[in-house]
Amino acid sequence: MWLKTLATSHLSRIAVLVLFIAFLLRFYINNTSQQRLFSTQELSLFNGTDQGLPILLGILGSVFDVTKGKTHYGLGGGYNHFAGRDASRAFVSGNFTGDGLTDSLRNLSSTEVKSVVDWRDFYLRSYKYVGKLVGRYYDSQGNPTKYLKGVEAKAARGAQLLEQQKIEEAKQPSCSSRWSQDEGGEVWCDVGYPRLVQRPLEIALTGKMSKRCACFEESQLDQPGLEVYEGCDYHANRCKA
Repeated sequence: MWLKTLATSHLSRIAVLVLFIAFLLRFYINNTSQQRLFSTQELSLFNGTDQGLPILLGILGSVFDVTKGKTHYGLGGGYNHFAGRDASRAFVSGNFTGDGLTDSLRNLSSTEVKSVVDWRDFYLRSYKYVGKLVGRYYDSQGNPTKYLKGVEAKAARGAQLLEQQKIEEAKQPSCSSRWSQDEGGEVWCDVGYPRLVQRPLEIALTGKMSKRCACFEESQLDQPGLEVYEGCDYHANRCKA
C-alpha cells in the first residue's frame, strides 16, 4: 500500500514539474514575441564579448539579432564595430572609429539618408528583429520620434529625386566608358559626340554639383552648358577622361 502511495506522490510531483516547465516556456515565448525596448547601456552588453548572449545591432533605432552572422559581427569580425550599438551614420560614412560610430545623420544628403534606410530594410529582410532602442528614434514608450519621421521623409524625397534624375538623364544617352591603369580613362559615343554636362538634381541629392558624360548629336552641340573634354577635338567621338 505504501509503495502505491509513494508512486502516486512521485507521479504527482512529476506532473507539477511538467506544468511548471510548460508555464515557463509559455511565459518566455510570450515575452520574447513582444517588442523589447533597449537602453543604450543594455544594448552595449550584446556586442559579442559574452558568448552566452546573442549579438545585437541597432540601425535607426531598430534592433536586430545578427548572431547567425557572428563570423562577421562577433569579436574579430569585420563588422564587429556595429555590434552592441546604433551606428547608423557609419553605414554610409565608412567612419568606424570614435565619433563616426553614431546614430546621428546630421548633415547627410537625402541619398545618403536613403542608403541608411535601405540598410535598415536589408536587416529587416535578413535578420531577426528583436526590438527598439530608446533614444533618438524611439521614445520610452516605443513610439517613433519626430527625428525618425524626418529621416524617413528625407529618404523618401531622396528616392523621388533619384527617380526624377533617372528619367531626365534617360532623355540624353550616356557615354560609354572604360578605364585601365596603363591607359587611364576613355569615353566615347557610338552615335554623337561626348560632352560633359552638369547634373542639376545632384545639388538636391548630395549637396554637391557633379557632371556626367552624355552623347549629343551635331545639331545639339550649340546648347549652352556643354563642355568639351580637355585635349579632345570638337568633333571627336572618343576622348581621354
